[in-house]
Amino acid sequence: MSPVLPLPVTTAERETCAATGILRMIGEKWSVLVLVILRDGGPSGFNQLDRTVEGLSRRILTRTLRNLEANALISRRETGDRVEYAITDLGRSLLPLIIAVGEWAIEHAPQIAAARQASGLR
Repeated sequence: MSPVLPLPVTTAERETCAATGILRMIGEKWSVLVLVILRDGGPSGFNQLDRTVEGLSRRILTRTLRNLEANALISRRETGDRVEYAITDLGRSLLPLIIAVGEWAIEHAPQIAAARQASGLR
């Protein structure tokens, strides 16, 4: 199998890789949760999203929504005095891949926990 990136991997190559930015974004604490909420609950206003996720500050919610919108994974629409957020087709196409990673993590959680315990990590 040939490498995805030429080896050795330079900082510039890593930073310009299309996957790097997306992996960083979905690795953020709240991004995937917001995508799933918008997929399952349909379009939502800011206050509705704010009430839906315990422990998520309004500042971080704002940053998360802006980041998801900037990457075309959600849309933002002003309807009179209300702003509504919805998952886009692009965001919807990403979710099965994220769900597959989550399912893999659940399936292999005992092995990972055992390896962490054996290495002294928690």
